[in-house]
Amino acid sequence: MSRLTRNIGVAAKGFAMGAANVIPGVSGGTIALLTGIFNELIGALNALLTPKAWKLLFKGSFREFWEYIHGTFLLWLGAGVVASVFSLAKLMEYVLSHHPVQTWAFFFGLILVSAVFMLADLKGKKAVDVLWLAIGAAMGAAICLLSPSTTPDAPWFIAICGAIAICTMILPGISGSFILVLLGKYDYIMGAVSNLDIPVLAVFAVGCVVGIVAFSKILHWLIAHFEKQTLLVLIGFTVGSLVKVWPWADKAAYQAANALTGCPEGELHILSAVICALVAAASVIVLEVLAHRAKGADKDTGE
Repeated sequence: MSRLTRNIGVAAKGFAMGAANVIPGVSGGTIALLTGIFNELIGALNALLTPKAWKLLFKGSFREFWEYIHGTFLLWLGAGVVASVFSLAKLMEYVLSHHPVQTWAFFFGLILVSAVFMLADLKGKKAVDVLWLAIGAAMGAAICLLSPSTTPDAPWFIAICGAIAICTMILPGISGSFILVLLGKYDYIMGAVSNLDIPVLAVFAVGCVVGIVAFSKILHWLIAHFEKQTLLVLIGFTVGSLVKVWPWADKAAYQAANALTGCPEGELHILSAVICALVAAASVIVLEVLAHRAKGADKDTGE
């Protein structure tokens, strides 16, 4: 495989990761895992944050620095992610304003079935696992039910959203865009991307950088030392947070969409919502089947 072909392949995987991170319920980390670049991604991010990397940079050893942090890999991957996010933002903005019930039903199906598969993949289940799951579910539900319906648009809060979301975007099974939904800023950030609102995007990007620097090591340590407990809490959190993406949670949104599309005022779109949720569930099942086949192929080849 030529270097250019490999780089284009990395960019394509980045595009898939970006698409996943735009959709609440699908994790960019999961796509990285399915496409075989998760370990290289984590290794590159960890290398970027080591003192050795910055010593090389400040010494002027740019080539060594670039190779040490897997710079070419990160550049092409990042290009794919950015291209994906900017190309899909307008689509998400449109469907959320014109078809909110169907869109949130699709997200609901994605999140629910993803959580089921994450739970099924855990090995060595014990009775105490229910406690960790319950703690996560209680936290997720509490945050959704107790959080205000609107959150500030102030730069400090946008930076916090970026810092939290970026950390979850690299974890398999945890969607960064879903975190933005919980924080009440999904529509706002998608609108900023769609309209190229540079001040908002710059503040969000600063938050992302701070989040990676501050939390990636912590998350890496938690996964390394308390992997099962961490994953159980995260799965529980995801399930508990489903109250936030219930298709009919925002009555004003679907009433406005009905007026916009000419539907009857009391139309709840139940049938179309069920269909969208089932399509989402089927999509997750297909991804899981492909992932298990890929793992089986790796075992057969001894990789």
